[in-house]
Amino acid sequence: QVQLVESGGGLVQAGGSLRLACAASGRSFSDTNMAWYRQAPGKAREFVAISGYLGTTLYLNAVKGRFTVSRDNNTNTLYLQMNNLKPEDTAIYYCNVLELWGKGTPVTVSS
Repeated sequence: QVQLVESGGGLVQAGGSLRLACAASGRSFSDTNMAWYRQAPGKAREFVAISGYLGTTLYLNAVKGRFTVSRDNNTNTLYLQMNNLKPEDTAIYYCNVLELWGKGTPVTVSS
């Protein structure tokens, strides 16, 4: 069964850092784009970052320079390094590959 499992979320003070991980299982995704999305309370889900299978990356403007997306194709894992976190980054963060979604990991940034 193909599935995505996120981890690494938590409570952090503004200015702090977290590293999210998305473990993919069931098949290799080395030939597929992998992305992070987030959904804040009362808001629609929004794109955060994408790791293209050819090595390209793309970010939401609001996180450029603070977040870094990366992947390890050997372990089928997608990462999101989040630095200088702000209260507006508070959301549930989801991993997405093709039509697959993980259940999310919550990130709360206190001011």
